[in-house]
Amino acid sequence: HPSELGTTSRERVKYHRDRFNFLDSKSGFFHYFIMGCSGSKQTDAAIGGSMIGGPDDEPMTNAEIESRIESSEKTHSVVLGGMKIRYAYLSQRGYYPDDPNKPNQDAFSITNNFCDQDTDAYFAVYDGHGRDGDKCAQFSKETLPKLVEKFVSRTKNKSKLHDGSAVNAELTKEQIQNSCHKAHVECNRAMHKAQYIEDSLSGTTAISAFIHGRRNRITVCNVGDSRAILGKRTGSKETSKGSSNLKAMPLSRDHTPYRRDERVRIKATGARILSLDQIEGLEPIRPDEDDGDDLELGEELDEGGDPPRVWSPHGEYPGTAFTRSLGDSIAEELGVIAEPEMLTREITPEDKIIVLASDGVFEFLTNQSVLDICAKFSDPLAACRAVVAESYELWLQYELRTDDITMICIFVDDVDTRSPSVRNLSAVSEELAPGAQEGAPADVEDPMLSCGGAKPVKTTLSKEKSRALQKMKDNMIKTEPELPVDQFDKNMFTEKTEEEKSRIAEAIRASVMFQNITDEQREMIYGFMEPISVKEGSWVIKQGTVGDRFYIVDNGKFEVRIVPDGEEDDGSGGNVVHIYEGSHEKHAHPSFGELALMYSAPRAASIIAKTDGSLWALHRYAFRQVLAQQSSRQELLATLKKIDMLKNLKSEVLDQLAAVMEEVTFGRGESITEQGSPGDAMYVIQKGSCEYLVRVEGRSHNEALKSGSFFGEEVLGKATKYTATVVALQTTSCFRLNRHTLNQISGEKRVSG
Repeated sequence: HPSELGTTSRERVKYHRDRFNFLDSKSGFFHYFIMGCSGSKQTDAAIGGSMIGGPDDEPMTNAEIESRIESSEKTHSVVLGGMKIRYAYLSQRGYYPDDPNKPNQDAFSITNNFCDQDTDAYFAVYDGHGRDGDKCAQFSKETLPKLVEKFVSRTKNKSKLHDGSAVNAELTKEQIQNSCHKAHVECNRAMHKAQYIEDSLSGTTAISAFIHGRRNRITVCNVGDSRAILGKRTGSKETSKGSSNLKAMPLSRDHTPYRRDERVRIKATGARILSLDQIEGLEPIRPDEDDGDDLELGEELDEGGDPPRVWSPHGEYPGTAFTRSLGDSIAEELGVIAEPEMLTREITPEDKIIVLASDGVFEFLTNQSVLDICAKFSDPLAACRAVVAESYELWLQYELRTDDITMICIFVDDVDTRSPSVRNLSAVSEELAPGAQEGAPADVEDPMLSCGGAKPVKTTLSKEKSRALQKMKDNMIKTEPELPVDQFDKNMFTEKTEEEKSRIAEAIRASVMFQNITDEQREMIYGFMEPISVKEGSWVIKQGTVGDRFYIVDNGKFEVRIVPDGEEDDGSGGNVVHIYEGSHEKHAHPSFGELALMYSAPRAASIIAKTDGSLWALHRYAFRQVLAQQSSRQELLATLKKIDMLKNLKSEVLDQLAAVMEEVTFGRGESITEQGSPGDAMYVIQKGSCEYLVRVEGRSHNEALKSGSFFGEEVLGKATKYTATVVALQTTSCFRLNRHTLNQISGEKRVSG
């Protein structure tokens, strides 16, 4: 039983991680994996993968990234009654540093000629979780479509047309949804009985789209937190900032504790809904708020990847972050059911793109962002690659791992409401639902869903990623050789105009490498950015060479090219997998090469100028100077909080003081303060050492001061003269704070001592 494994949840996490090397973040329970995974290679893998770190913080190779991808070899075209569609799929296995061989727990299924109807098709995505999550997803992939066919066909047999044909009988919305509901429930029962699947703490989501081409209709069924969205054309033109004229419309709602109705239903079983921090007492348990609307719990509970979860009233299990799934027999007793929510609606000429995807896509991308990316491409396979690549890069930016990411993209090229298959339905409209009750409402489509209660998109680093990134930065400061300051000033520092600063600021705003920097550090970055003019055909980066610069595209187009592992470069740089385009008019300034700021590593791709253009480049040594400045200011702030006469100041005042204190350097043997001499400034030693000497009634007291020590603070209070003599024992750098600056920032005329 879980309660026997430690006194706290995190102790149990550590126990299971040490034993099994894996924590499943969705199910909340801890398992090991014994299965492998195979996937077809793709030469156009997400280039963002070069940023991921393994156990030794080394990037994955292109071959490792490519081997994780399974996708359509080409885009498929099909006519479904009055609809002409093109579709493609792509699934990318996630990366877990503690379990690099973890199998892909996502699955997908696409069935044409569904229910023996060439006008129908069935698309579905499954996202497994838990020890046997991959088995649960595969079981659903193989079982659910067949069960839907079974129950739809059975219903059709009860609704034969006058000619005795059951195949062409068209069902009502209610009949189709009832058939789909039965199929999901039956699939869940069958999974429980499957001898080769242990689904007590494993399961899968299921999002599906059943397209009925004879009526230009779609029925979406959802169990869990995978998602279906629709891109509906609006009358507006494409904007200059890259958004499309497609409006994202949800075709499903996530089943998570973020939704009020799901929380109410789950709590009715006696289950608890708490975050992991709340379980451990690190966060307060708030009053029951289920009388209100859907809550944006993510702002409070999901920071650092700690979402609300479902817990038994008797122990700390199962900890699921979803409220519906197939499988999960233990969670089922707590209301985590397999019954789908469904939506049936007509596909209109304004409906252009349909996307079904696992939650790995939507962890960091909004529905609208996904549609905007898709709308940039004329090929659904290219759209899949772009969305998965963007999702993958965002996972690497904010987390130490990546989730499995799976997506089906459907482009609706034409919807003909006048096609014979659609028109002829009017002749059999009275026979659509012979089993319907007298006076039943007309067969109308469902209203569009709202986005209320959706899981918030993450926009901050996870706690683990923050710690890992800081560790890398600290290690870089300690190990990188330092260049002379005058060499930086002479060769790297250049003044920038306000317009140039604005463009650089826009480019680095989204990068985690530049988060939490002060205004002073930002100015340093502006100054160290080196302007580079590039001619068409010039190589900026060559794949395999060691990089030492981070680049921002100020203007122009630059191709990203990759030579697949095992192949020789023919001089072209390999296959074009992406194009970076910078434009002042579009306010577009993409960047690349962040990894080179952290450590020396071979470049994962080549960058070649497609047009004449201009770049900004930041050298790793210059970035180190910024980090060192950031680190020393943080240490300074910690020191200020220890000084008696300053520690009671507001935190924002202390932050300002740490930012504005000037740096001064003293040579060996130089006196910084003299006992009895007037003064108006205190000092904090940044680097070096000093001797502290006090003479009282003929007796002397001395001690050594080192980095982090402070002195002279008495003159910031009532005293006007120093009480000790401090002499530099070597070249020493100090931060200095004078009384005028302190009073100006704190708003007080004098800080009392």
